[in-house]
Amino acid sequence: MPPAIEARGLSKKFGNVTAVDGLTLSVAPGEIFGLVGPDGAGKTTTMRLLTGVMQATSGSAIVLGVDVTQDPEAVRQRIGYVPQSSSLYADLSALENLQFYADLFSIPRTERDRKTAELLAFSRLEPFAKRLAKNLSGGMRQKLALCCALIHRPEALFLDEPTIGVDPVSRRDFWLLIYQLLQQGLTLLVSTPYLDEAERCHRVGLMDHGRLIACENPAGLRQLLPGSLLELRGPAPEEASALLTRLPEVKEAQVFGETLHILVGDAEAALPRLRAALVAQGMPEIQLRPIVPSLEDVFVTLLRSRSRGTSSEQ
Repeated sequence: MPPAIEARGLSKKFGNVTAVDGLTLSVAPGEIFGLVGPDGAGKTTTMRLLTGVMQATSGSAIVLGVDVTQDPEAVRQRIGYVPQSSSLYADLSALENLQFYADLFSIPRTERDRKTAELLAFSRLEPFAKRLAKNLSGGMRQKLALCCALIHRPEALFLDEPTIGVDPVSRRDFWLLIYQLLQQGLTLLVSTPYLDEAERCHRVGLMDHGRLIACENPAGLRQLLPGSLLELRGPAPEEASALLTRLPEVKEAQVFGETLHILVGDAEAALPRLRAALVAQGMPEIQLRPIVPSLEDVFVTLLRSRSRGTSSEQ
């Protein structure tokens, strides 16, 4: 079965700045593909290129079998797109926003009324149907934007950081809706700054400076970590980091709140040496144990390694 979404050597330049650099990726039908990366990595530009909102400088994008560069309008009729910036009309009610988008796609009146009612029920926005969009909470606005993108029954859905700035409960509810869409056979490409959301995707692509530097399922990405991870819990993780990074067993250390994550080549061999060094410095109460790395651990390590490699080439 051919990919539902495919980029082949896709690039976009703005003057001397390359926002997307030779991007090649594919998303299978019925898959949730997560796109993550730091600010400026090229995620939003990639979304715009794949949805036909922006013209590529070079390369190609194929969505649902249609070349986006050749026929962007045909693609837009078959996809849903929720951009970062609000696509809602603030002075229209939730129901009026849905009706407006239905009219944009020339949906017949009887079908429009049925579909809007169905989507309001799906998103649990029925009690707020007459509330102006500007008076909805952030989570409700995102649900409404999702419903507007679904009004014409798209085959693929593009969501650009859809839960940014939304409270944790609303984020959870939004992802429950996404899983319901997945069960209906939709293909989803989601960019997100939240790595706990990336864990929910079938596969995840890490972008940096316009390039895809890793692409795997979450379990496969964890295998990319070059070594084992230890977690240190104690009152002064910064002091412990300064001490431990001088040891040859330690590849790097990263403070995460009140904990310190330490990358070593072999956890079993490194633990006695690290504990001895801590005790020698008067830190015997600190807890040190092996842990399973999170995607954040993997991505921080990969980005740092890439940054060091780039610096050494200059």
